[in-house]
Amino acid sequence: MLVILVSVITFHIISAVLLFVSTISNAWWVSENFYVDLWFACNSTCFPVINSESKGYLQAVQTTMILATILCCVGFIVFVLQLIRLKQGERFVITSLVQLVSAFFIMIGASVYTAHHENFQAKSFKDGNYGYSFVLAWIALPVTMINVLMYAFLRKRK
Repeated sequence: MLVILVSVITFHIISAVLLFVSTISNAWWVSENFYVDLWFACNSTCFPVINSESKGYLQAVQTTMILATILCCVGFIVFVLQLIRLKQGERFVITSLVQLVSAFFIMIGASVYTAHHENFQAKSFKDGNYGYSFVLAWIALPVTMINVLMYAFLRKRK
C-alpha cells in the first residue's frame, strides 16, 4: 500500500511538472532561427503569435493546457484531503475523476495543436519542427492516465 501511495504521489508530481513546463516553456515549434510557444513567436525579438486573437484553435490550446495544469494541481490537493478525511471505500474517486478530466484536456490541447499548428505561424515560420514543450505535453498524457489507473487500483486496496 505504501509503495502504491508513493508511486501515485511521484506520478502526480511528474505529471504536474510536465504540464507546467510544457505550458510555460517557449518551444512548441522550433527552428534554428526562431521558436514559437502558445503566446509568442520569437527570433531576435518576441511578438504575439500572428492572428492569435482571431484563431479559435490557438485559444483552445491555450485554454485546455492551462485547465489541465490547474486540474492536475487541484487533483493533488484533493488527493491529500481525501487521504486524510474519507473512509476506505470512498477514497480517490474524486481525485481519479479530476485527473481523468485533466488528461482529457491535455489530449484536446495537444491534438488541436497537432492538427492546426500551421495556422498559428507566419509564413516564415513554416520550416520548423515540434519542440520539446509539445513533446512534454504528449508525454504528460500517458503519465496522467497511469495516475488515473493507479488511483482506481488504490481505491480497491485496504
